[in-house]
Amino acid sequence: MAGDIWALAEAWKGQVSEITYEMLALGREVAEGLGRGLQAVLLGHEVKGLAETLGLADGVLCVDHPALAGPPAEASCRVLGQLVRERGPTAILTPLTNVSWDVTTSLAAHLQAPFISFCKDAQVQDGRLQARCVLYGGKMEAIVVAGGGPTVLGILPGARPAEKGRAERTPSVEEVAVSLPEAPRAVFKNFIEPEAGDVDIARQEVLVAVGRGIQSQDNLALAGELARALGGAVCGSRPVIDQGWLPLSRQVGKSGAIVKPRLYLAAGVSGAPEHVEGMKDASLIVAINTDPQAPIFNVAHYGVVADALDLLPLITEEVRKVVSEKP
Repeated sequence: MAGDIWALAEAWKGQVSEITYEMLALGREVAEGLGRGLQAVLLGHEVKGLAETLGLADGVLCVDHPALAGPPAEASCRVLGQLVRERGPTAILTPLTNVSWDVTTSLAAHLQAPFISFCKDAQVQDGRLQARCVLYGGKMEAIVVAGGGPTVLGILPGARPAEKGRAERTPSVEEVAVSLPEAPRAVFKNFIEPEAGDVDIARQEVLVAVGRGIQSQDNLALAGELARALGGAVCGSRPVIDQGWLPLSRQVGKSGAIVKPRLYLAAGVSGAPEHVEGMKDASLIVAINTDPQAPIFNVAHYGVVADALDLLPLITEEVRKVVSEKP
């Protein structure tokens, strides 16, 4: 139906990604605010069976084609472009993830439509759709009001709890036929899986994360001592990995691992959105940073404005005392 809100479902290795359900929860709020319907759009090859998990949507537009089996954005943009021009949605919510980033950013250019990126929230005010976006690595926020015509919104992970986007009902599914060129410019061949690391940080109950605030690789030992005292492991933000201080298998964030430990202690981590995406669901988040305005404090349950190099040895000492006193 013209004017509906669309959420682009992300299918990855035979499963629907968590951000899809986050967008459905957000899309439902926006659709109700505008008095419109909510449609999920599912693209891929042999993915129709996944549509039944998208029950919060009023319906699912499913496009199944071999050219949509892999990551290249060209085919997906062509398909979405055809659908948008034919049906005229008000807005298309798209996921800002490693899997869908190219589709999200290319779609607006393909449609020559307005594009609002890095959205952490969206709502309807006075009958108009507006989005709250983060700028400069989370240091600023902007409220952007959508203009006329279909608008593409790039949604950051975490906009809504994924649980709110799930529903028991089975949605109606419309299989849509589209035309695609026989010889695409980019062809997906296969996945190359990275080698397993020494520690699977996604399975750890306790993680001590380090950022560039630890200043040098030599200071990793302080985090390692605390991690051992707590029975956990050390991980890091992307700047630490890029410096070569820790292997890629220890990286947390959008381009690393998604972790949900019982305790996540962030030492010298600024808290850029790309990092927060990977650790925001930890049961307990403790942050140490010298900058009182560091974005990490926005997601931390407890925060300390201090130099991590001074505080880590003190915490380690206290943890060891508690452990030694246990019978």
